[in-house]
Amino acid sequence: MASRSKALVWTGVGLCVAGAVGLVVGGVLDVDAADPWASVAGGAAGLIGLAVTLYAFLGPGPGPGAAAVTAGGARSVAAGGSIGSVATGDGASVIPRPTMPSSSPSRPASGPVTASGERSVAAGGDIGSVSTGDA
Repeated sequence: MASRSKALVWTGVGLCVAGAVGLVVGGVLDVDAADPWASVAGGAAGLIGLAVTLYAFLGPGPGPGAAAVTAGGARSVAAGGSIGSVATGDGASVIPRPTMPSSSPSRPASGPVTASGERSVAAGGDIGSVSTGDA
């Protein structure tokens, strides 16, 4: 789990524990005084929960379902989405093929994308043109 996700989870757990402790203490000390405090605590917890949720979904960093993209090996290339042109050889060049209109747009990968091994290429979407040999 990413450190940001862990921080959000522990923030939520801490808020729940603090709210529970506050309500138990308020209930034991004075039930009539606990009612307005419970209302205020519930409203505050709801607003803080909304803020944490919005930050988790709209904040910086990869969103839910982001693909893990790794490239291992000499001159390997991996991309979570489409790749237009790739050249990994010495003096190699690629000529991009003409783009054709697509009936459906490319979607980024939802699972892991891995290129392992020398000069390997992997993409979570379309690959336009690749040259892995030397010129």
